[in-house]
Amino acid sequence: MNFETQTVGNVLVITPLDRRLDASVSSQFKEDLQTMISQGAHKILLDFSQVDFIDSSGLGALVSLLKSLNGKGELALCSLNSNIHGMFKLTRMDKIFTIGADQSSTLQQMSSVGP
Repeated sequence: MNFETQTVGNVLVITPLDRRLDASVSSQFKEDLQTMISQGAHKILLDFSQVDFIDSSGLGALVSLLKSLNGKGELALCSLNSNIHGMFKLTRMDKIFTIGADQSSTLQQMSSVGP
């Protein structure tokens, strides 16, 4: 999966550039992000503004990444389209992940949570 990264303060912002986070890319996506976590990224914001669809394997990859932070970091999501946001509500994953409307407001929310 192709993505752009940038660091804003102490938050690594990752913007996936592929339209779909599905079985064809989810394992590579998870592996790439786990490498970033093992290299010290502990506050991560995933900006899904370019993503149209996430399937169960993509959702599983996100849950796995959250678990790999082991409570010592934060994984937040922003810019979900209405279908993806609806899936997070339906699966109650909106109770597990911090989900923001856009990158700016979510970064502000994450900055107020400490290092």
